[in-house]
Amino acid sequence: MKPDSEPSSNDKVPSFFLEDDKTTENLRVEKIKKNGSSELSLKTTTQSSKLTIHWPSLGIGAVIAVACIFFGVMMTNMVDTESTQILDEITINEIGSIKKPTFSSFTDNSSPILGDRNAPLTLIEFGDYQCTFCNKFFHDTVDSILTNYVETGKVKILFKDFIVVGQDSIDAANAAHCANDQQMFWQYHSILYNNWAGEGTGWVSSEQLNKFANILELDMDKFSNCISELKWEKLINASHDDGVALGVTATPTFFVIDQNKNVMKIIGAQQYDVFKKVFDSSLEK
Repeated sequence: MKPDSEPSSNDKVPSFFLEDDKTTENLRVEKIKKNGSSELSLKTTTQSSKLTIHWPSLGIGAVIAVACIFFGVMMTNMVDTESTQILDEITINEIGSIKKPTFSSFTDNSSPILGDRNAPLTLIEFGDYQCTFCNKFFHDTVDSILTNYVETGKVKILFKDFIVVGQDSIDAANAAHCANDQQMFWQYHSILYNNWAGEGTGWVSSEQLNKFANILELDMDKFSNCISELKWEKLINASHDDGVALGVTATPTFFVIDQNKNVMKIIGAQQYDVFKKVFDSSLEK
């Protein structure tokens, strides 16, 4: 995917977004039948590693102080990010900053689309594969969103990289885009989170990244070359710059865009009910 290209689409929601025990040992892949075709369901069989937290991913990273974003903002609610929501209704205006955000700042340098390209709502996640609360969102919330909104054609999803933890996060993001070269981005995205083992613990090693690719039966010559060259590093950095321009300071941060280009911002690994409230409200407009 070129940084300025329109995201490709994966209209069929994969079955691998199921919460499993997280491990980097004894991984296996099960074939299941759905709608007459085989899909991958990633399963694990041993206990997870001890989880640790790297505080920059909680959104305290002060690197964003330079971004001057002149959005017309209406704050609709502000409470503890652990339990409920912080919602900003945003109107995109012409602004001047380090990088001027445009509507393409939401969609450029992203994953392929997950869901129906024509879905009325778009959910964009800025995340980091080592981020504790990105992992929490993946396991606690995303499956309900897929079942109730993506599979029903109401919401499509894009993932954008916003690196806050370190080089291992860049390597993991690059690996996901390398898998995308073989049309397996979302499968690889899933296997990363299903094997999450803390922040800065070394679980995102070259050996593990290759192991995940082997499980997904990728062409290992192509994948290994892509990994060694850090082929997608510029795209990952550009995605981070997009986030800075849009005022992202924490992972995960989400934007929900409706058909009229109204934007809602959700900060943190919120519960499903928060996303449901935003989706239902946007669909009524």
